[in-house]
Amino acid sequence: MSKAEEGLVFKSTGSWYKVKMNDGSFLDCRVRGKLKLSKLKTTNPVAVGDKVKDTLDEQHPGTGIIGNILPRANFVIRKSVHKTEHGHLLAANIDQAVMMATINHPKTSFGFIDRYLVSTEAYRIPSVLLINKSDLHQPEDVALVDEIKAVYGDIGVKTYAISVKRGVGLEIFARLLKNKITLFAGHSGTGKSTLMNTLHADINQDIGEVSTFANKGVHTTTFAEMFEIENGTMVIDTPGIKELGLIDIGNHELSDYFHDMRALLGKCKFNNCSHTHEPECAVIDAVENGDIAYSRYKSYLSMLENVDTRR
Repeated sequence: MSKAEEGLVFKSTGSWYKVKMNDGSFLDCRVRGKLKLSKLKTTNPVAVGDKVKDTLDEQHPGTGIIGNILPRANFVIRKSVHKTEHGHLLAANIDQAVMMATINHPKTSFGFIDRYLVSTEAYRIPSVLLINKSDLHQPEDVALVDEIKAVYGDIGVKTYAISVKRGVGLEIFARLLKNKITLFAGHSGTGKSTLMNTLHADINQDIGEVSTFANKGVHTTTFAEMFEIENGTMVIDTPGIKELGLIDIGNHELSDYFHDMRALLGKCKFNNCSHTHEPECAVIDAVENGDIAYSRYKSYLSMLENVDTRR
């Protein structure tokens, strides 16, 4: 490879990237320094799913250098845990995003789900919600699952209760993946890696147990990685997320990323309505009338306290 050739990033380890070239071969690559000067302030300049241009590294035979990132169709980003002014890219150029959630062991909150949906809605990325471990559900859990299906079904998010352990619901889900690049995310312990291992024999993600202390999962996936299930069908596994901080969203635009609130755009009395206290607010009226779930509105208020008010 004497000249720059295109490839697709399959794995990121922070300093090295596994890139699949157009001829089907894989090349371990590093990043050329100038990529770190991108206007997008991130802790990782290259993400899994990025289409890049590589050249061979003459100083390190058998490896390559990523010199350019081709324009992204979209990406999912979260606030960096270690650098609050920076973001961390979860993945780029994806067709759909899947949130793995659990009612218990560990518990996934409405707020966490809504933050994820805001992150994907920013680029109009279709989202799917999987509620795993249905084999453990008690009657009150089943009622909560029905509530979740109603809340998110109303805003166009397909929601499924599954049991990876028992193989319940996996056939329907497998059809959703076909001919798409799908991003998987969620808390550690929700069953992401277990589900990955059921999709293809070559996938062998480490599986951790849920800690009985604080009912939280133990991190197993360390780096984001893409797997090809079949030609044209790929899935991206990401490290378990404890918190999902939003980035690059201003307080006046946050409601635009709530599908149910965006439908009421322009119907409030005031153009700059914050939907928190103003009279004749269409959003507040919709919440009071039950047209917008209170859990969604509560998530909005929580996010509003932490968005970037400088914008």
